[in-house]
Amino acid sequence: MSTPGRGLHGHVLDTLGPAITGGDYPPGSVLRTDELAEHFDVSRSVMREAVRVLETMHLVESRRRVGVTVRPKAEWNVYDPQVIRWRLAGADRPHQLRSLTVLRSAIEPVAAGLAAKNATPEQCAELTECALGMVANSRGHRLEGYLVHDVAFHRVILTASGNEMFARLGDVVAEVLTGRTHHEVMFDDPLPAAVTLHVQVAEAVRAGDATRAEELTRQITVGALKELDILAP
Repeated sequence: MSTPGRGLHGHVLDTLGPAITGGDYPPGSVLRTDELAEHFDVSRSVMREAVRVLETMHLVESRRRVGVTVRPKAEWNVYDPQVIRWRLAGADRPHQLRSLTVLRSAIEPVAAGLAAKNATPEQCAELTECALGMVANSRGHRLEGYLVHDVAFHRVILTASGNEMFARLGDVVAEVLTGRTHHEVMFDDPLPAAVTLHVQVAEAVRAGDATRAEELTRQITVGALKELDILAP
């Protein structure tokens, strides 16, 4: 998954990326690097670097004598954290949130069940610490503090599963949780039932109860989908 660097080309990406994913440049649109360089007041080499990053995300492709063409949405690297971030910042946010939350509901319960079988004592302790951090930040409109522990909790679940493919989805889940918080697709305080479920998942993983860990995590993801019905219909 690509992570755009900082500097001038990063500034270009911060504008051009959201414009592409937001539909300002529909699929098939042809972008001229010289015109874009002039528009952003950067050198052509900076513009080419920005285009190379967009190519790694499969958002565009460069063709000689044609220019830089925006690719169809079906070809985008939709697992790229930056692409997710850009899409969550645009008008497609409700659809993107739902799509990603459905992905979570398919993956995370299974990952939690595997974590109950494979987690190390250190991972169990970290999971408990994250859950307690969520509890401590679940009141008083402390969503940023809650987010830190929430992201860490789900990263541990995915990593402790012992499945390398699940573990690589940690950045994806982090972007979903961060996007919900930063775009105010969350209640002012997390629902108490959801907080309690995270604590219970940590307990189930520590106890090695795979069936319970999987079921509780499924309840978390189902609850997240229900929240979207209310906050991002």
